Amino acid sequence: MERPTLYVTRLLPQPVLDAISVQYRMLADPTDRPATEEELRRGFAEAQAVICTLTDRIDVSMLSHATNLKIIANYAVGYNNIDLPAAIRRGIIVTNTPDVLTDATADLTWALLLALTRRVVEGEAWVRTGRWPGWAPTQMLGTDVSGKTLGIVGMGRIGQAVAQRAAGFRMPVIYAARHSVPSQPGASWAWRHLDEVLAESDFVSLHVPLTEATHHLIDRRKLALMKPTAFLINTSRGPVIDEAALLSALEAKTIAGAGLDVYEQEPVVPARLMSLPNVVLLPHLGSATLETRVRMGFICLDNIAAVLRGRPAPNRVT
Repeated sequence: MERPTLYVTRLLPQPVLDAISVQYRMLADPTDRPATEEELRRGFAEAQAVICTLTDRIDVSMLSHATNLKIIANYAVGYNNIDLPAAIRRGIIVTNTPDVLTDATADLTWALLLALTRRVVEGEAWVRTGRWPGWAPTQMLGTDVSGKTLGIVGMGRIGQAVAQRAAGFRMPVIYAARHSVPSQPGASWAWRHLDEVLAESDFVSLHVPLTEATHHLIDRRKLALMKPTAFLINTSRGPVIDEAALLSALEAKTIAGAGLDVYEQEPVVPARLMSLPNVVLLPHLGSATLETRVRMGFICLDNIAAVLRGRPAPNRVT
């Protein structure tokens, strides 16, 4: 019996590729670069199933070639890269990878927060120059974290995981979300309006999906509400923040700093942003642990196997 055809748009961890080679006929060997539009069109035209990434733009034109396609397994939690209405019209199932990257992204959020407030990147770079003169009482003073107020925008799985970690720092948590969520034992979580979260928090962490409603959710007016001593962390999606407004706020020091893992025109990062000392910039590492990326791949394969065998997809989003 001929194996089903699978198109993988980007190189995945080896354990995932090994599993694919046993179960499917891959249409092309994936590479560690974004697929060209022509490569995407060819893959979508031939495949019964596709594993794509958040950098692949799957629009109505691309889907018009997908005459054999039954499922798009998005290798991410968010799926704003896919035209869902167009997929629905063609009867193509779209799935994502929820839950599996919650802890990795929450951990990275805290890595950004701590690196930013304790000036870890600056300090490490100074030591590597060989010119560090030794300890001094006023050297590279940062900001306390413990006991400060953490504001979370978006209280889904990742937002809650970030809030859970705040208990170890004795931090009260306030959050903005469509619905209130119960606090964990021993924790203090309180629902607030978004404007109140921004005005009251010492640290604001963003954990919302990118939709029409959240595009530029944090704009010039919202940034003006923040304390001049507050820090903004974004591990969700870049366009949730109006990057031009953020640059102005950082340069004017109307907020203290920002920790960013995502960008509005990714992978383009503005030179002005890179020149600022009060930011920490990462290359979209939210889910970038080997264990997490392997699990994400196997979730994609579980969804594909279910659909091709006529069963409901475990992580269907359409």
